[in-house]
Amino acid sequence: MHFIDVILPIPLTKTFVYQVSEREAAFLERGMRVAVPFGKSKIYTALVYAIHQNAPTAYKAKEIDQILDRFPVVCERQIQFWEWIASYYMCSLGEVFRAAIPAALLLESETIILPNKKFQWQGEEFFSDQESLVYEALQFQSSLKIQEVSDIIDRKNVLPILKSLIDKKVIHLKEEVYQTYKPKLIKYVKMHQDYGSDEALSELMQTLSRAKKQREVILKLFSMEAVTQKPITIKELEAESKVSSAVVKSLVDKGILEVYYLQTDRVRYDGKETLESKTLNEYQSKALSQIKDQFLRKDVVLLHGVTSSGKTEVYVKLIEQAIEKGQQVLYLLPEIALTTQLIKRLQQYFGEKVSVYHSKYSNNERVEVWNHILKSDSKAQIVLGARSAVLLPFSNLGLIVVDEEHEQSFKQFDPAPRYHARDAAVVLGKLHQAKVLLGTATPSVESYYNAQRDKYGLVEINRRHAGVLMPDMELTDIKEKHRKKRMKGHFSDRLIEAISDALELGEQVILFQNRRGYAPILECQVCGNSPQCPNCDVSLTYHHYRDQLRCHYCGHAMAMQQSCIACGSSELDTKGFGTEQIAHELADLFPKAKVGRMDSDTTRGKYSYEKLLRSFEQLEIDILVGTQMLTKGLDFRKVSLVGVMNADNLLNFPDFRAHERSFQLIQQVSGRAGRTQKRGKVIVQTYNPYHQILQQASMNDYKGMYTDQINERYQFKYPPFIRLIKIVFRHREFSKVNESSDWFAQSLKTVFNGSGTEILGPVFPAIARIRNEYHKHIIIKLPRHQSLSKSKRAILKIDKSFQAIAAYRSVRIVYNVDAQ
Repeated sequence: MHFIDVILPIPLTKTFVYQVSEREAAFLERGMRVAVPFGKSKIYTALVYAIHQNAPTAYKAKEIDQILDRFPVVCERQIQFWEWIASYYMCSLGEVFRAAIPAALLLESETIILPNKKFQWQGEEFFSDQESLVYEALQFQSSLKIQEVSDIIDRKNVLPILKSLIDKKVIHLKEEVYQTYKPKLIKYVKMHQDYGSDEALSELMQTLSRAKKQREVILKLFSMEAVTQKPITIKELEAESKVSSAVVKSLVDKGILEVYYLQTDRVRYDGKETLESKTLNEYQSKALSQIKDQFLRKDVVLLHGVTSSGKTEVYVKLIEQAIEKGQQVLYLLPEIALTTQLIKRLQQYFGEKVSVYHSKYSNNERVEVWNHILKSDSKAQIVLGARSAVLLPFSNLGLIVVDEEHEQSFKQFDPAPRYHARDAAVVLGKLHQAKVLLGTATPSVESYYNAQRDKYGLVEINRRHAGVLMPDMELTDIKEKHRKKRMKGHFSDRLIEAISDALELGEQVILFQNRRGYAPILECQVCGNSPQCPNCDVSLTYHHYRDQLRCHYCGHAMAMQQSCIACGSSELDTKGFGTEQIAHELADLFPKAKVGRMDSDTTRGKYSYEKLLRSFEQLEIDILVGTQMLTKGLDFRKVSLVGVMNADNLLNFPDFRAHERSFQLIQQVSGRAGRTQKRGKVIVQTYNPYHQILQQASMNDYKGMYTDQINERYQFKYPPFIRLIKIVFRHREFSKVNESSDWFAQSLKTVFNGSGTEILGPVFPAIARIRNEYHKHIIIKLPRHQSLSKSKRAILKIDKSFQAIAAYRSVRIVYNVDAQ
């Protein structure tokens, strides 16, 4: 007997054993997909992990439903990498499998309703009205889907009706696996082979002498084929011949023209010839040769280049070398917004060798990129993507570029696996023996520390491209401006003056406010009450454009209130401000200026980033207001002024990385200013202009900031000197979360007693309830000298005991290794 171990896309740590025939065992390979029954009736897509002849002892192995692939869709190195992610980030292989593979390849079963052929008609009174509609439909169709039944009886919840029909033995249900990926086929047209000879053709033209339009179509098809030497689509033929589709259809019906289909990619590069990459300046050339030199001795190099120093051109030269060797290149970016600008630049140099992979692409588009990478196709030699791109099936990876490596967006928060794409990329590089380049203007403290300790190579570019000066940064004291009544709304007189000057010169302005919506709090002036989310411990944010209050955690929304819920007073006022309010104030202050807004409210659509950035590049927008997504590596030629609306929001955040992130954000957003000849200007509005971080940011003093932060982290025991593991407990009952987390914390303290490990908590976070679930945190601080794998094993042993306690089994535990 033959068996296979499979990985199921569910959060269970072990693999499951299924029985296969000898022929199936000979055909199957590790990395192929099979459909398997799991539970009572559900069918899942599983991944073959191992093929063997050892029967399971605890249960009888079921047979597989069907084999879904002819060859593996997941390669060997990819499975090894997934195993590392599951082990390091304390999650199951199934969770990594589900996160990595495009949803269109994760086939799941659908319930099919079939008529019971043994059922005998018992009169109309036997059925209710809705049951009789379903029964009637099954007399004309061999089977129905759940959605079809819902449409027939015009009701969303159809399960009670189906249960009743099953009890009456009228129907039975079956699970059927269906393919969700459909290749894109394009309809082409050609002359039927019967008209290949000259005689047959001249005879045809005579018969069509009276059908003038049909004759024109035939002549046009010949001329198009002669010119393009390519297949002709029906649409092109109709457009060129200036005829309706009916004319072409009649020629097809007569058998004169023949229709055929060709498979095509959904995302295609339709550009012109590729360009030569730019010649590097003195500083870029020096950095490139230093990187190559460092790569001889080290696998990872940190490129610390100031904003607008031309790091991308250095990456392009390294990519060219990898392409010449026939290797694959992975280019990771933190934000989808950044890919929009970068795709154009890379496609100018590498044409259709560039593929893009991120969450705004449809499932079918992602499957096509997956298949190109799997086959090592030239169409996917360079893969540009957000964090999920590290999980793709690379087989010949030569170079990984992690751009803006300091970005917290590289860390996955929910759902599992909660991996950090930068750290995972370093491990992926090691697996493939590929080189990894981390590039940024403001390195993370951890990466810079690794470079200082000689674990990573370090290369620096301290000059901006084309000799442009770093922007002039000015700190504006808004506490003083309020006292002197020199504020208009949330704008100081200095910022208004600078915006006016920039607009008069035909230049563009970027304003940064790290909060979306209109105002975070709506408050009653009489009793002080503010509307709260019923599902989360947060106040509702006011959104002006929808005139509603929304929760940014669970999506709960309610109409804007005209009076206070608590006391009935109509004196309501907003507190704080977001991007939407800034855009409104700008419209009043600068009525002639065109204002754009870039936050997650305005960039929900697939091409929304692209449209917004194109409008700004083409000078259709004068002032762009936005959140963090504005700060990342975007390149706009005409931006001369950047304004930070309130720097204190960033600094006063309860997080040990708050100061580092504030410095990075201010430096990054200021880097958008003055990227061509003229020196840019940055105005930072703050209540505390003498704050150490703001002073360091205004002087571009990265090393000063790093020294302060690394000393603080050493003193208070934070990364990179220790490792953090955060354990989150979630449950709908307050008492359950309290009791279970206390039990777990006590067990951890007993196990780690005397090892130098600190156990902090359990404590409720600032927002203790989200989506009606209470959260409680325990933070484990592991010293560097302590074995991480042994510590994790000890934690998972406690977890096993925890799951054995019946009262705690319903409490959900989430592990976050290297918590951000």
